[in-house]
Amino acid sequence: MKFKDYYQVMGVERSASAGEIKQAYRKLAHQFHPDISTDPRGKERFQEIGEAYAVLKDPEKRAAYDQLGKRQAGQDFSPPPGWHGNSDAGAGSYDDVDLADLFAAFGRAGRGGRARAPTAARGQDVEISAAVSLELLHHGGEIEVRAQIPELDAHGLPHRTSRTFRITVPAGAVDGQRLRLGAKGGPGTHGGPAGDLYVALALTPHRLYRVEGADLYMNLPLAPWEAVLGAVIRVPTLDGAVELNVKPGATAGQQLRLAKRGLRTADGGRGALHAVIGITVPASASEAERVLYRQLAVASDFDPRPLFAQEETA
Repeated sequence: MKFKDYYQVMGVERSASAGEIKQAYRKLAHQFHPDISTDPRGKERFQEIGEAYAVLKDPEKRAAYDQLGKRQAGQDFSPPPGWHGNSDAGAGSYDDVDLADLFAAFGRAGRGGRARAPTAARGQDVEISAAVSLELLHHGGEIEVRAQIPELDAHGLPHRTSRTFRITVPAGAVDGQRLRLGAKGGPGTHGGPAGDLYVALALTPHRLYRVEGADLYMNLPLAPWEAVLGAVIRVPTLDGAVELNVKPGATAGQQLRLAKRGLRTADGGRGALHAVIGITVPASASEAERVLYRQLAVASDFDPRPLFAQEETA
């Protein structure tokens, strides 16, 4: 397994008192809290700090950790035979074991091999993220997810194994929503219940729609003549295409609202779809089109920049 220098993570000396460790934890946890920190590694550092503090705040776990000696962070190592009474574990028993998982399962045997009275303990909860489409959140459906689930080997040592689960995403689910799969997390010990698996839904960007709550926003490009004369445009929605009536004189930035064409909500409601008008001109024009544009330029007295003239006369 890889060695982790918990003292280095906490920024304290190995001789630090319990009070100094607690003070360092409070400072670092506040500094790197995901709701506060702007550090790109803030969430990762917050988890590292929590993992280190969970070991160093416990006198017995800290004593067992200190028995491992001082090593370089990231160095491969195996606890010595008989470490903390685990005389059954050979040198190969620690392959694919994470130090955090080892201490999470710590305590099934006392120091020097003295057995403790077994206590039922609930298994570890596991949380993963699953990328989902906007269509899936809207209509609901099933997806497969893979998770690394903690398990115990024949020696009682924790390791992780990859497992696949099929989950149902309910219609009207939202970005960030957590779905719970009961008893699909880590196994309990001494008859304790298994932990849960939580799947956090992560919305992938859509090529047409932007999401704001239950409302959707999309760009509606119009040709200049459609904006001036009006048009009936066939617009895609999550429930199929609909016809949208654009009145004459449409302007860029104007929003046309289609009620109940947004996302479903958990209470059975519906958001709206907002079509934001943009005026798109041809990248190139034929000679016939240029003739018509010249005729329009001569015939029209429209001034698109009235503020310019007002500024000059001010």
